Amino acid sequence: MRYITIVLLFWGMLVNAQNTEAKKDSIREKEIKLKEVEIIVAAKKKIETEMKMAVSVDQFLASSDQISFIKRGAYAWEPLLNNMSTERSVITIDGMHVFGACTDKMDPITSYVESNNLSTIDIKSGQEGGMHGSTVAGSIDLKRKNSAFSEKQEWKGAYQSGFEFNNKQFFNLGNVSFASHKFVADGSISYRKAENYFDGNNNEVKHSQFKKFNTSLGLAYKTSTLSSLRADAIFDVAKDVGYPALPMDLWLSRALITSVAYKQLFKEGLVRVWDSKIYFNAIEHYMDDTTRPENLVHMDMPGWSTTYGLVSKINLKKENYSSEVQLNAYHNVSIAEMRMYPQNRSKQTMFAYSWPWVTTRYAGLSINNALEITEKSQINFGGSLGMNYNHSKYVDFNWIFHPGAPQEKTRFLPSLYAGYTIDVKKFNFSVGGGYGHRAPSVSEGYGYYIYNSFDRYDYIGNPDLKNEISYEINAGAGFTDEKFSLKAKANYFYIQNYIIGRILSMGSPMNYQSVGVKGYTSLDYATLFNFSLNAQYDILEHLHWKGTLTYARGKDNKEGNLPFIRPLSYQTSLQYHYKNFGFQTALNGDFEQINYSPEYGEDKTPSYRVWNLSADYTFYINNFKTVFQIGAENVLNEYYSTYADWGNIPRMGRNIFTSLKINF
Repeated sequence: MRYITIVLLFWGMLVNAQNTEAKKDSIREKEIKLKEVEIIVAAKKKIETEMKMAVSVDQFLASSDQISFIKRGAYAWEPLLNNMSTERSVITIDGMHVFGACTDKMDPITSYVESNNLSTIDIKSGQEGGMHGSTVAGSIDLKRKNSAFSEKQEWKGAYQSGFEFNNKQFFNLGNVSFASHKFVADGSISYRKAENYFDGNNNEVKHSQFKKFNTSLGLAYKTSTLSSLRADAIFDVAKDVGYPALPMDLWLSRALITSVAYKQLFKEGLVRVWDSKIYFNAIEHYMDDTTRPENLVHMDMPGWSTTYGLVSKINLKKENYSSEVQLNAYHNVSIAEMRMYPQNRSKQTMFAYSWPWVTTRYAGLSINNALEITEKSQINFGGSLGMNYNHSKYVDFNWIFHPGAPQEKTRFLPSLYAGYTIDVKKFNFSVGGGYGHRAPSVSEGYGYYIYNSFDRYDYIGNPDLKNEISYEINAGAGFTDEKFSLKAKANYFYIQNYIIGRILSMGSPMNYQSVGVKGYTSLDYATLFNFSLNAQYDILEHLHWKGTLTYARGKDNKEGNLPFIRPLSYQTSLQYHYKNFGFQTALNGDFEQINYSPEYGEDKTPSYRVWNLSADYTFYINNFKTVFQIGAENVLNEYYSTYADWGNIPRMGRNIFTSLKINF
């Protein structure tokens, strides 16, 4: 089966696709929509998958060759950009910083939006993603729908409903927009409810259920011919979310994300756009284990995160030069508690702050420049300078392991990057590099007895950690013509002071399930290499093939393997569209993970392959475009667990899904 997969993946590359004129638009400029959402990667190419209309944000991001996920259940996956954890990337919503309130990272920012209230997802790799703050891996910016003003009054919207049979998931997604000459409104609402799913052996995976409600509203008013004022809000609630890989579940997660923005356009001059936004968001997250009677000691772990911020940017344009200058500033307070209840409730409970009221203030100025040397070549360069301030209200917790550690810490975070791209007939090439710093996260700097169920250690933060310093090089090469395209990309990171957990000789575990205590420390360095190969071929007018191959390798300063590095993986798909009918089939999988890290709790995971297929039909109801889709994921009911499945929890088995979408 493995050899069949490889043959399918690269069959299109052997087809003669010569003797045709190259398209004027290079592969970097192609834009392919996925229903309501688009992904824009650093190379300006949008990724398309039509396998499933009602994908979650996580499922959609998974179609990118730059993003993989750590999964602790069926909900709120942790995105890994360039095979790096979320501490090393910047994830924002319309440029706004939002910080999760869970020490176990069970509420990544991607869990607080839905696909029907987003328009694009902007992914940038490495230091090119430093416009929104200091980073090593890059940035993911989730952009909300924002309808344009219209000379005539226009109503648009869509409603989508469906059912998935494996976990009995029922969902409803609706969005509506109104546009006029002076006023615009965008609204969305969604609800998903799922029960436990079943794995490939038809065994129920307990504690994998979830409920999610999300709604958003955006209102814009044109204050003059060239200016407008806009207010946005997102409200998200998740309840009764199970995490089979953890000893605890989520009772309630709630988020309010708001902003007010003013945009001014300019007809003439160097400055073309000035866009400023103030924002506020509040997150609350309550983990508890009352649904786990097998636990000997019951525990509650509530967390809160509150952020105020400002984003102000100007766009400059003069002849062949363009630039974006952006100011970012935010104030965040992160609090997390841990309370253990003895079996004899008459005895005193144990209480601690796992995030001891940590305040983070950041201010940074970033610039991104583009200079067109010729019609076929361009230089991109820029950088940022940020200042990061931390203050721990209850520094006593840090003094237990780090006596005399400062209560507050100020860090300066510089970054630089440059890149060059050129088109030569049907070929395009790129090369670039970057340098940047990042500050330790709240958990890495101030965490106190944060239990990691993956390696079963309690983790302790260290306020005196040095900045991580990243040196990066990247390169790409591509070929495209009328029917065939091929793109190869690679990047290499050398990261000094790489932050990771190591076993402490002092201290004893607090959680009865722990085997020891680890403290965050800095390695001398670590290296990480990522490579991807993407191909597309139009076999016939209505038949299209796509294939992707990715590889990554991560090592520490002693040549040991870094954790959560994806093994060699592949995706290959065929799409057929004719008139009102569409058919898609895809095969994807990972090879055996041989470069795993027992030191960090990993074990060898076998190879797997998953076959998916779907079909859709488009018709009209009273002039409303309607699409019905039916499909199956994991058609062969493969039982498997990947390198990034926390505690080796098995993935979902065969899942038949249906969806109906009406556009009006």
